[in-house]
Amino acid sequence: MSPRHLTLLGRIAVAACAPYLTLKLLWVLGFDLGVVDIDRVSHTTWIVANAVTFLLDAIAATVAHTLTRPAGGRTPAWLLTFPLWMASGLLIPLMLSFVGSTLAVLVFGRHHPIATGDFLQPWVFAVVYTGFLVEAITLLGAFGVYAHQRWGGLLRRPVRDLPDTGTRAVQRIFVGPAAVLIAAIGVIRLLWGSGSTLGMDAADAAARNVVSYTSDVVQGLLALAGATGLLLLLFPRLLPRRTPLARLRTRTALALAWTGSATVFAWGGLLWLTWTVSDGLAPDGSPAPGGLPGLIGALELLTGLVVLCAGAFTLCELTAATVPRPAPPVKTPAMKMRGDARECVTADDR
Repeated sequence: MSPRHLTLLGRIAVAACAPYLTLKLLWVLGFDLGVVDIDRVSHTTWIVANAVTFLLDAIAATVAHTLTRPAGGRTPAWLLTFPLWMASGLLIPLMLSFVGSTLAVLVFGRHHPIATGDFLQPWVFAVVYTGFLVEAITLLGAFGVYAHQRWGGLLRRPVRDLPDTGTRAVQRIFVGPAAVLIAAIGVIRLLWGSGSTLGMDAADAAARNVVSYTSDVVQGLLALAGATGLLLLLFPRLLPRRTPLARLRTRTALALAWTGSATVFAWGGLLWLTWTVSDGLAPDGSPAPGGLPGLIGALELLTGLVVLCAGAFTLCELTAATVPRPAPPVKTPAMKMRGDARECVTADDR
C-alpha cells in the first residue's frame, strides 16, 4: 500500500476514537449520558476507571495520528510498538469476542447480556463497540502498512534465514518455558469456553454467560497462536526443509507471537491486575477472581512481561542487523593525488 492508504487508515482510526472519548469525558465530568444505574459502582471507581480508559484510547488516537505524519518514520520504534502491542491485546480479543458472542446469540437464540439495559443503555454499547471494530481494523491495518514500509526487509525474510542474535540462547531459556506456559493457559481457557468450571468457585461459575464463554474461547485460541509464533521465532531451524513451512515468512510468525502475547498480557494479565488492585482499594468493589482463575491471571501477567522484554531486545537486534551500513566513499584520482601530496609534505614544509 502507498503512504496515501496509510494516511487514510490512520485518519479513520482517529475518527473512530471520537465517540468513545466523548462519552468517557462526559462521564468523568459528571454527566450520566446513557447510564441507567450510576449507583452500581462507587463514585471513585467510576471516575478512575473512566479516566484510565479515556487515557488509553487517547494514546491510541495519538499513535494513529503519528502514523500518518512524515515524522512517524523517524519516531523511536518503542514509542509506537509498545502502545500498539497493548492496543492489539485489547482490541483484537474484544472485536472477536463481540462478533463471536453476537453470532452465538443469533444461532442459539440466547439473550445477549449487553442488551439488558440494566446498567448502560443499549445504544451506548452499539456506539462504543462499533467504534472499537472500526478502530481495530484501521489502527492495526495502518500499523501493518507502516511496519512494512519501515521494516519490510526483515518481515519478508523467511523465518529460517533470521540471523542468530546475540541473546538468542538467553531468550530460549526464558521465553521457551513462557511459550509452553502460554499454551497451557490457552488449553485451560478453551476448557472454560466449552463449559467447564475447572477451578472455579460456585459464584463465578453461576455468573458466566455467552460473553464469558466466547471470550475464553477467543483468548484460548489466541494464546495457542501466540505460543506457536514464539516457538517458531525461537527455534526457526526446526522447520523442515523442502516443505512449504521452510518458506514461512517472519511476518507470519511475528504476527502470531505479537497478537497472542499481547492478548495474554493486556486482556488477561493486565485486566486481572486492574481487578485485583481495585478490589483492594475499594471496599465495595467486586471481588477479584480467586482459585485457578486468579492463578491464571497472575501467570498471564508474568509471561506477558517476559515476552515483552525478550521481544524488545530481539526486535532491536534484528532491526539493527538489517540497517544497511553506508558504503565507504570512493576516492577519485584527484582526491588520491591530493592525499599523496599531503603525505609527501615534510616537517620543514609545514
